[in-house]
Amino acid sequence: MQAWKRASDWFQRYILLRNLPLTSKMFFYSALIVVFPMLLVGLISYERSSEVLEQEAGQYSWQIIEQVKTHVEYYVRDFEINTLRIINHPDMVRFLRMRTLEEVQQSGIRDEIEQVLKNATYSRSDISNITVILNDVQVVDATEFNSPTPVDELEKEYWYPNIPLDGSPRLISRVIKWPDRQEQVISIVRRLISPHTLDPIGVMIMDVNFKRIQEITEMVSIGRTGFLYILDAQNHYVYHPDMQQVGKRASDINIGYMLQHDSGSMITMGKPNNFLTYSLSPYLGWRLVTSIPYKELTNGVNYIGHTIFWTLLVTLIVAYLLGIGFATSLLQPIRRLHHFMKKVEVGDFSGKLEVTSKDELGLLTHGFNKMVEKLEGLLEEIYFTHLRETEASLRQKETELKVLQSQMNPHFLYNSLETLRGMALDKDMDDIAEMSASLAKLLRYNLKNDSPTVSLREELRFCEVYLKIQKFRFEERLEYELDVPEWALDQSIVKFSLQPIVENSMIHGIEPGIGLMHIRISAVRDTEGTFFVAVRDTGVGMSEEQLSHIHQDLEGKDVLSGGDHIGIVNVHRRIAYLYGKDYGVTLNSITGKGTAVRIRIPFVEESGKTVPITSEGSIHALS
Repeated sequence: MQAWKRASDWFQRYILLRNLPLTSKMFFYSALIVVFPMLLVGLISYERSSEVLEQEAGQYSWQIIEQVKTHVEYYVRDFEINTLRIINHPDMVRFLRMRTLEEVQQSGIRDEIEQVLKNATYSRSDISNITVILNDVQVVDATEFNSPTPVDELEKEYWYPNIPLDGSPRLISRVIKWPDRQEQVISIVRRLISPHTLDPIGVMIMDVNFKRIQEITEMVSIGRTGFLYILDAQNHYVYHPDMQQVGKRASDINIGYMLQHDSGSMITMGKPNNFLTYSLSPYLGWRLVTSIPYKELTNGVNYIGHTIFWTLLVTLIVAYLLGIGFATSLLQPIRRLHHFMKKVEVGDFSGKLEVTSKDELGLLTHGFNKMVEKLEGLLEEIYFTHLRETEASLRQKETELKVLQSQMNPHFLYNSLETLRGMALDKDMDDIAEMSASLAKLLRYNLKNDSPTVSLREELRFCEVYLKIQKFRFEERLEYELDVPEWALDQSIVKFSLQPIVENSMIHGIEPGIGLMHIRISAVRDTEGTFFVAVRDTGVGMSEEQLSHIHQDLEGKDVLSGGDHIGIVNVHRRIAYLYGKDYGVTLNSITGKGTAVRIRIPFVEESGKTVPITSEGSIHALS
């Protein structure tokens, strides 16, 4: 333990310089902390700059490749379309339908086919020749039967056996021999299919010279000495600045690495080192490659290295000069802050520290001033919070007292109605007694506040009591019918949802001259997850304008909207609140014929019971 303590004391004294002034510590550690990191940064910057140059070269080369690839793909696709035009030419179709060479000779169609091929060849300067071979016999080409390459030699080419049998094109690079010269071309090769047997019966070869591809590649610049070349799927050169390489198989040992990836970049092995960027064209089956001597990329790295060295040296000198002023400006604000903290410790919150800078010390000083202000404000807030809590407690008790008082009035009214009913029975006034009993039942139902939903059975009972009371008023002018199946009676429904709708029918449906009004309440299934409760009346109905206003109120968000139909709007919003926006109230009405209101609510199926789904689960327009 003593040894550990002595070691710790030695470390703090001689390594951490415990007893030296803060200024001396800052100079010592700045030398230790600044010099080594700057050297490390210099080395990392040098290495990173090399990587960035490679990445930028790769990105630039990749953009060039993509541009060239797009141009070449469109260029080749145009020729593939031309071969289809030739194959679908009426003369060519008739030619392919002929079964024997004798039939071809007797028909005299060869001249017509020759003309078709000549027209296609002369239509573009970059088409060298078009050859049609039928049943291994060269029939015709665009050079008047003087094919640059005999059929037997074509069959020996590496690409000939691999021509797709389904008629899709195959691109190959080859050399064709004319009597006076040799020409490097790209050939678009297609199998010819017999219309009778759908079997391959020959090939069509369209030879395209390198004029346009050479123009495309010459439009781009890849460094001072870089170049672009193209390889086919068998690694034969399709295009190379050295035209003698076209058609030959690439033997570079780095080709194997490129074949493992569709696109990327690499540095070749061996001397000289080249930086390659490559990308595969799935449409052509070709691989486009750019090659830049690696030495070109590293020319700028040496310049960057010298720049980093001199920058580090100048920065180190400037850092020491600034350190002197920094140490001085650092200690003075710290001492002022320490002195003010002593005043706050004894409860003196008066005064503020002057903020003389916007650096970390200035922010620290500003933050300390804010903290002192908040401490002073918190003391006041605690006092006022205590007052507010006391006031809130008194208001809560006052509210509870008012709730108790409001509950006393309905109970008093209920008891008074029961007394009135008893007096009516004593005097044989059965109508008054029955009406008093109905009013008492309505009041009792209102006093049940335990749940926002009730069973449809309870809601119907409440609604029937209300209808009985209205029957006393309107007598023979009102009839009602409750047509609700047994399965629906135990389903849940929002409390006080039917009575406001029935009341709306009573208020707006019965007029002095209308005579009898019939109200019918029914329930039907619609889908497995919902059912409808319908209230239909034969009252005066509503105009389209009135119906439109109600629909706007149902869709609106203003809780005070609804006008004369606020009861229906209230029911709709309570249903939507409890069950979701897919549920609620909808109306349909015709002036002079009545109104139909539909309440859509979720259906909960009871275990062991199956309820049929009816297609009439909606309220149709009144007729």
